[in-house]
Amino acid sequence: MRDPLLNLDERRGLATRLPEWSVTETTLERDVTATTFLAAIDWVVDIARAAEAMDHHPDIDIRWRTLHLVLSTHDSGGITGRDVDLAQKIDAIVGG
Repeated sequence: MRDPLLNLDERRGLATRLPEWSVTETTLERDVTATTFLAAIDWVVDIARAAEAMDHHPDIDIRWRTLHLVLSTHDSGGITGRDVDLAQKIDAIVGG
């Protein structure tokens, strides 16, 4: 069963709940910069562990110390509550 998509009002409310994230119609996106390359990789490992525990996996682009994170529930076609939950876990990992 597919996760239900957040409606427009729910997506608009994410600006308050997830102020570090950009919200599009179908994705949550955030860039974070670590102090070192190894610190960025440590974040990737911690994010991967959290994502694996949820069976919900983000797109992660690594550019030296900067991670570009994209969350979307692909089989639902957009943002669901699982994306919000994972974004909050990522915020706890990287700060913010």
